[in-house]
Amino acid sequence: MSESSQFIPFNKPFLIGKELEYITLAVKSGHLAANGFFTGKCNSFFQEKYSVSKTILTNSCTSALELASIVLDIKPGDEIIAPSYTFVSTVNPFVLRGAKIVFADSSSEHPNIDANCIEALITSKTKAIVCVHYAGIACDMEKLMEISKRTGIPLIEDAAHAIESKWNGSVQLGTIGKFGAFSFHDSKNIIAGEGGLLFINDKSFVERAEWISEKGTNRAAFFRGELNKYEWVSVGSSFLSSELSAAFLYAQLEKCDEIQQNRLNNWNLYHTQLNQLEADGFIKRPYIPSYAMSNGHIYYLVCKSLEEREKLRLFLKSNAINAVFHYQSLHKSPFYQPLHDGRDLPNADRYTDCLLRLPMYYGLQSQQVLRICTAIKEFFKLSK
Repeated sequence: MSESSQFIPFNKPFLIGKELEYITLAVKSGHLAANGFFTGKCNSFFQEKYSVSKTILTNSCTSALELASIVLDIKPGDEIIAPSYTFVSTVNPFVLRGAKIVFADSSSEHPNIDANCIEALITSKTKAIVCVHYAGIACDMEKLMEISKRTGIPLIEDAAHAIESKWNGSVQLGTIGKFGAFSFHDSKNIIAGEGGLLFINDKSFVERAEWISEKGTNRAAFFRGELNKYEWVSVGSSFLSSELSAAFLYAQLEKCDEIQQNRLNNWNLYHTQLNQLEADGFIKRPYIPSYAMSNGHIYYLVCKSLEEREKLRLFLKSNAINAVFHYQSLHKSPFYQPLHDGRDLPNADRYTDCLLRLPMYYGLQSQQVLRICTAIKEFFKLSK
């Protein structure tokens, strides 16, 4: 099979280091449940690197957000402001608590929440603001934190895409709001198959978060030798990661710099190769505000219409390249449209219709990126 006909998937899970060795060690240790040796190594990695008050390794980013929602004691009738252009995991944890989701539009420049529209959505019932750092590109955290501090409404960062991505050049995303939730799903930069992490950036929430993550018990304090027995002290659930997932994850964290460099090289190659198409008015490339950066998680382009996006996607498919669309506006979803307040959110809808994600994974070769870009250029040349 020639290189030009070889299929390029959208995503491809990978091994890069000692994943299998560490999984074997975990099995031989006799401890496969949560809070073993590799769980500790993963938590220490993040706490030391980012100076976080507390990290809790979870079985998914969804669980991390659900944990945050219980820590904040979200109740029926509370309102949560969140972007419409996101995955359902951003809001499901709050819906499960009985909250009403007040959807915000995206920015006209990028898929992140439009920070300038937040204030008008706040009511006396607003109990949290959730922002999503789409593609690992920072939201307008200066504006969002100013609103949060002035109103006392907690800000939660859905940082599922944002491992190793910074705000203002040095501040790790997920460390700014009260909570930051990360994903290690196999489509992310650093993977564990399934997996997540909660950053707790306010020390007043640490004890309660421990209780809830330990099924509502104070078992964590017991295992640290602070109590002579543990008891049921709170509501809780089973959110924690197994040692097998933690072992796989820690092997990836050891190679974090190498993974990031590979992805950034490909992201930058896409960005350079597609520059002229944007200059000629065919597409929009990812917009990076001055306070943000790319972490190489997603490379996307924005077409002019749904019809054009679909024609391009099918053209790439015919050339053995799997590019995919992304989120569907949640305010128009079958589940939530009847509960939405009726506001139009045109930018969220535009990204729903027009955004196309290009293949991006560790191990994607530069020659493959060039082949993808050549195919995109050919599509627009033919469509003139």
